[in-house]
Amino acid sequence: MNGLLIGRFQPFHLGHLEALRFALSKADNLWMGLGSSGATIDKNNPFTDRQRREMILSSVDDSTRARISIYPIPDVDDHVRWIEKIDTIVPEFKIVFSNDDLIKHLYSKRDIQVISIPFLRRESLSGTNIRSLMDNDQKWDDLVPQGTRNFLRDTGI
Repeated sequence: MNGLLIGRFQPFHLGHLEALRFALSKADNLWMGLGSSGATIDKNNPFTDRQRREMILSSVDDSTRARISIYPIPDVDDHVRWIEKIDTIVPEFKIVFSNDDLIKHLYSKRDIQVISIPFLRRESLSGTNIRSLMDNDQKWDDLVPQGTRNFLRDTGI
C-alpha cells in the first residue's frame, strides 16, 4: 500500500526523518510531497524544491531511497482544489500521514486512511526554530541528519 507524507521540509530535519521512518513502517512505498513548491524564496521558505529533495535523498540509505518518491506540490489558495491538485501530481495512495487537522478532515471524506505522526522533540525540531538558529549563527547542526548537514555546508547555504 502506498502512503503520502506532505511537508515543507525547510530544512529536512531529524523530526522529518523520524516521520519518514514511521510512515515507511506503515506503507510499502511513500510519496513525499514538497509543499509550497514554486514559492518565492524568502525567510520562511529559504530552500528550493531541488535543494529540499537533495537534503532528503542525502539523509536516507539506499533501501529507503528505493521506497520513496518525491513530488513538488505547489500551493493552491483553495484547500479542496489543493487536494485535487495533489491527485494530479502523485500516484495513487491509500494512507496520508499528517498531524494537520484540515488535511485530516479533507482526506477523511475520501477512502483514504489518515494516520497521525508521533512528534519527536517538537519544540526544538521545527523548521522555524532551525531556520532561526541558522539565521542567528547559533548551533543547529545537531537537529538535522548528516545528509542535510553536509548538503547545507557543502553548498554554503
